Amino acid sequence: MNQRKIRKVAILGSGVMGSRIACHFANIGVQVLLLDMVPNELTAEEKSKGLSTEHTAVRNRIVNNALQATLKSKPAAVYASAASKLITTGNFTDHLKDIAGCDWVMEVVVENLDIKKKIYDQVEKFRAPGTLVSSNTSSIPIHLMAEGRSADFQKHFCGTHFFNPPRYLRLLEIIPTPATDPEVISFLMDYGDLFLGKATVLCKDTPAFIANRIGVYAIMQIFHLMEKLNMTVQEIDSLTGPAIGRPKSATFRTSDVVGLDTLVKVAQFVHEACPADEARSLFLIPAWLEQMVKNNWLGDKTGQGFFKKEKRDGKTVYPSLDIRTMEYGVPAKTKFATIDQLKQTDNLKQKMKIAVNGKDKAGDFYRQFFYGLLQYVSNRIPEIADDIYRVDDALNAGFGWELGPFATWDAMGLSETVQAMEKNGQRAAKWVYEMLEKGHTSFYKVEDGKRKYYDISSSSYKNIPGSDAFIILENHSNNIVWKNSGTHLIDIGDGVLNLEFKTKMNTIGGEVLDAIPKSIELAEKNFAGLVIGNQGENFSAGANLAMMLMLAIEQEYDELSMACKMFQNASMRIRYSSIPVVVAPHHLTLGGGCEFCLHADRVQAAAETYIGLVEFGVGIIPAGAGSKEMALRASNAYQEGEIEFPELQKRFLNIATAKVATSAAEAFEMDIFRKGIDDISINEKRLISDAKQKVLEMAGAGYTMPAPRNDIYVLGRSALSAFYAGIVAMQYGNYASEHDRLIAEKLAYVMCGGDLTAPAYVSEQYLLDLEREAFLSLATTKKSMERMQSILNSGKVLRN
Repeated sequence: MNQRKIRKVAILGSGVMGSRIACHFANIGVQVLLLDMVPNELTAEEKSKGLSTEHTAVRNRIVNNALQATLKSKPAAVYASAASKLITTGNFTDHLKDIAGCDWVMEVVVENLDIKKKIYDQVEKFRAPGTLVSSNTSSIPIHLMAEGRSADFQKHFCGTHFFNPPRYLRLLEIIPTPATDPEVISFLMDYGDLFLGKATVLCKDTPAFIANRIGVYAIMQIFHLMEKLNMTVQEIDSLTGPAIGRPKSATFRTSDVVGLDTLVKVAQFVHEACPADEARSLFLIPAWLEQMVKNNWLGDKTGQGFFKKEKRDGKTVYPSLDIRTMEYGVPAKTKFATIDQLKQTDNLKQKMKIAVNGKDKAGDFYRQFFYGLLQYVSNRIPEIADDIYRVDDALNAGFGWELGPFATWDAMGLSETVQAMEKNGQRAAKWVYEMLEKGHTSFYKVEDGKRKYYDISSSSYKNIPGSDAFIILENHSNNIVWKNSGTHLIDIGDGVLNLEFKTKMNTIGGEVLDAIPKSIELAEKNFAGLVIGNQGENFSAGANLAMMLMLAIEQEYDELSMACKMFQNASMRIRYSSIPVVVAPHHLTLGGGCEFCLHADRVQAAAETYIGLVEFGVGIIPAGAGSKEMALRASNAYQEGEIEFPELQKRFLNIATAKVATSAAEAFEMDIFRKGIDDISINEKRLISDAKQKVLEMAGAGYTMPAPRNDIYVLGRSALSAFYAGIVAMQYGNYASEHDRLIAEKLAYVMCGGDLTAPAYVSEQYLLDLEREAFLSLATTKKSMERMQSILNSGKVLRN
């Protein structure tokens, strides 16, 4: 068993990637030594302060400025601000000797082989034998960097290619050389998965490795198709984003974010380094793109690229570039019949078939794009990877494609797509035809809940290595125990059930509120416990606001009261059952989704969980037992002999400002997650499996249902008057509207336990009744309904 530990990492190079990689190691609690060059001369500011080039602040200026810029960047590079304290900065001249105390040295300097070799000369002097050394290069062959190094260096050296931003993009490509110790490869593959939360993909040392080779091919192919089909930037982005399971940034917005200079360099590198590539001409830079680089229109980093931000008639607009005139304009909204058809289904696999069967220009684009892509990826096996799943994993994690190329091919139908490609003038690689001749009609298949891939060398299906650690709910579709129109209750093995939301944006309406008590009832009869989790884009966007608004408009008080009661009952049923219930949130977990987490026996959260009680923004207070629970948690935090009000005030302000934690780590700081009880899965793919393990641990330890709380200490009138005074001051200072004041006063009333003459101990039910009463009084007001309507219509909070 591998006993190697990573306690401290040295990052050599503090540019955008170096600083962000350093932050991500700090996110997981690893100490980081971040180094960069000593500047050659003083700045005007340094001269005015009388500093010399020997002063520490001057010598570390480059690294310190780079790190501070990263810490201020959005989206945040760190889970919580405290993580940055684990990063120590320094410079190559004074501090490279300190890498002797590091377990892993990662080079992230400029893409220049000579400069990298000079850095490695210094690393050889100071690293301890056995220390891991790696490069984050995106293009330079790994074996060239290893040449001339000592045997121990080569044994422990490989490429570790992170994608930017490393906190959010899940891909980590591991690129060994022939001299790399297999133990090192195995360790890095496991460490990247378990500790860094990455999809680790083993790559061959070929130009641009896997993700950039295929991803940049796809972008360059789109650039050429845009010219060929006489299409616009806006039209292409409408076709290559969420419509086909790709990121919202689609093609051109993504290019602006990455930087056109970076994109051009990779394309030029592949063109030069791959003379035998049959699609080599596609990597040639079009004249209009060369002009954009010459104009310094490189994207976000220079303020304009394919898009730029402008103010027109007092409004912010984002005109796009017309590559024919090289002028910016705001085009009319694009409209394609194929896009309208794609919107009719949420099933991504069905969308693939619809796309390539479109009868309009969009259909022409999709056929040429996908058939060209599928031909290209089939020809890259075994050049860049021996196994198809590595290609799909790299594009899923590095470029955000929901379906990788081979999974896309399966969705379209392997055999029929090969025939369609031939009619379109494209031909799949020889091994694909051999596969079909042997009777294999898909690249993947599911057996016993496990996804298997087609192994070319053995002409058989094999388990994807490491996949035993993951639970893919889609693969358990034959194990549905119970379902309704908005949920599936799935047996995920070992006596554990999983309740999966299937509503739009996983909103919480009657289907989910019915499913929670039903799922717990079934689990109590025949199972060890329950996980509430899903693998949609978000865990839950909260309550079904459209339904709530409809009831409010019609002044259906009884219906609203019943819906609120159902919500509270669902949360309380999660809290009080005879089996352990673990909630597994990820990404957006708002309002009611947060309230379910607050009542779980345990929360197993993805590191990237953005959670909060946001009801204030739609003119109400949390009424699925969330306001009650925050009063309860404040009560738990009161310390004898200390003033209680600050603990209550902290939780009140989090609700009143609709604060959302930007990570699971921050949710602990907000007391949404509980230290020592709840936990984080750094690798989101492991989330359901980790939550299941938590259920089994609690069940195995002899789970006992907690007793209902009748000892919640509320502060009554003394705290209420303080809140009211502060709320009025906010209004008079024009920081809050009259309706903000009303909502805040209602929230304060609930969290203080009402207008009690003295502090008292109350029950959960007492607070639930206050919470429901406050909700009903707010939901039916005109201004709260206007706030709900604003969110539904524009997604924007109305401050009326």
